[in-house]
Amino acid sequence: MSQVLKSRIAVTVEDGVADLHMRDQEGKNAFSRAFVEDLVAALTKVGRDERAKVCVLRGLPDVFSAGGDRSLLLELAEGHVAPYDLLLTRTLLEVPIPTIAAMAGAAVGGGLIFGLSCDVVILAQESRYGVNFMDLGFTPGMGTTRLLQLAVGEYVAAEMMYGCQYFRGKHFVGRAQINHVEPRARVEDKARKVAWRMADKPRPALTLLKRSLSLKRRQAFEEARTVESMMHEVCFADPQTRARIRENYNSTATASAGKGGAAAEVERANRQDAAISGSLEDR
Repeated sequence: MSQVLKSRIAVTVEDGVADLHMRDQEGKNAFSRAFVEDLVAALTKVGRDERAKVCVLRGLPDVFSAGGDRSLLLELAEGHVAPYDLLLTRTLLEVPIPTIAAMAGAAVGGGLIFGLSCDVVILAQESRYGVNFMDLGFTPGMGTTRLLQLAVGEYVAAEMMYGCQYFRGKHFVGRAQINHVEPRARVEDKARKVAWRMADKPRPALTLLKRSLSLKRRQAFEEARTVESMMHEVCFADPQTRARIRENYNSTATASAGKGGAAAEVERANRQDAAISGSLEDR
């Protein structure tokens, strides 16, 4: 049976497998206030559905999630709203059944951390992943400072957070605690196969094991949010932070087409790679 929450998020449950599809094409699955509210509602609904034994989260073919959108980041910087992104991470971590991130498309900033908060993570060899908080002028949020370390290791996480570099999925092979790195076209199929192996297990046993195995990530998140909140208070008090957010998003030619600065940054990196490859081939 299919249930559609708004039009940007679709949830289906079949044979014990819940499929949560983020499909905000216009916004590139960026975390606007409205999108976060819909996503929290969808995750809560999945967690309460007794038919569901495992949940697969997936995004658009080219973008899993572009992270926080410009308006939300500015509202956070100006102190007009509470940190909704923290609620989103916690909601995902508290889903009582195993969660699988099928990240076929690029994931940026909070969008990457959202995926890495799942119990099983599947990346695409060709897609890019990175955290761009420092490029926007403020320190990482959403539990990034600890959750990213758990997923990719302390030193790789430091490189990603300090330098805001985007890496293709194949970069993490042998360097991170990622479950699978597949060709993009196979990511969702792989996620379904992993889910089917879990779906024939009894839900009560799955929820008990999930509570135990996710404890380290839940504790890491709570530790991180305390320090991150303090760092955000300092960063957001600086007027230059708001100016940098505006500059980053307004400087992209694709922003007016519905793509946030983060998603456009990944696209620019892809074009640069293509240009370099073409130049080498001409030599």
